[in-house]
Amino acid sequence: MTAEHSGIDALMAALTDEPLPADADAATRAEHRTATADLAVLREQLGIIGHALSDPSAPAARPVPEPAPRPARPLRPTRRRMFRVALGSLAVAAAASTVAGLGWLVTQSGMSGDADNGGDSSAAAKGQADMESGGTLFGSPRYLACAYLVAEGQVTAAGPAGNDPELVRVEVKATEVYVPEPAYAKSVKGKPLTYVIDKNTAPGLRTGDEVLIGVPEKGASPDMWLVGEKEIAPERDRINRSLSGAADLKCS
Repeated sequence: MTAEHSGIDALMAALTDEPLPADADAATRAEHRTATADLAVLREQLGIIGHALSDPSAPAARPVPEPAPRPARPLRPTRRRMFRVALGSLAVAAAASTVAGLGWLVTQSGMSGDADNGGDSSAAAKGQADMESGGTLFGSPRYLACAYLVAEGQVTAAGPAGNDPELVRVEVKATEVYVPEPAYAKSVKGKPLTYVIDKNTAPGLRTGDEVLIGVPEKGASPDMWLVGEKEIAPERDRINRSLSGAADLKCS
C-alpha cells in the first residue's frame, strides 16, 4: 500500500495531477514528491520518442539525465515498488521504441531515395530479382555473350494458351535486336516471335505494349520481360554499354 493518511493516496494524486490537501502530513507529501518526480522522468522519455518519430532529421534521442540521488529511506510497501517497476518497464519500452522508430525512419529514407532514383520502375525492380540466369545479371556482358536472343519489340497478340487458365500465348514483333549480332539479327527482326508464358510472368500484357525480352537459350521462353518505356530505358542503356564487352567474351 502507498501512504494513505487521512484517506489521501499520494500516488493517485500524482497520477491525476491533483494537489494534496492542506492537512496532508509530511510522509504523504514526501511520497507525493517522489511519485511526481518519477512521472516527470516518464513524460520526458515519451516526449523524446514523439520528437524522434515526428522529426526524421533528428540525429538521435538525447540522453535523459539521471535523477539526483535521494536520501536513503525505509523501504516502502509493495504497491510503491510495483509503481517503480512499472515506470522502469515503461522507460525500457521508451528506449526500445526510440531505437525502433529511428531505424524505421532510416529505412523509409533509404526507400524514398531509391524510389527517386529509380522512377516508376516497379516492374523492373521485380524483374531485377528474376533477372539472373545461371548466376548472370540480365544486360551484363556475360548475359549478352551467352543469350540466344535479346530484343525489343511490340506485342501483336496476347491471349489464353489452350485450356490452361494459368498460361498466356504472346506474340512479339521484334523491332530492335541486340543479340544475336547484326549478321544474324535479320533472321529475327520484323518477324513474329511466339511464346507461351505463365500469366504472372508479365501480368496484364496487352496488344500494342512495348517490351524488352531476353531468351537464355534456343527453344526456351524469355527469362526477362520488361514492359513500357520507363522500364525498358534503363536496361537499354545497360545493354548498349555492355555490348562491346560481350563481343570479347566466350560463353562457357
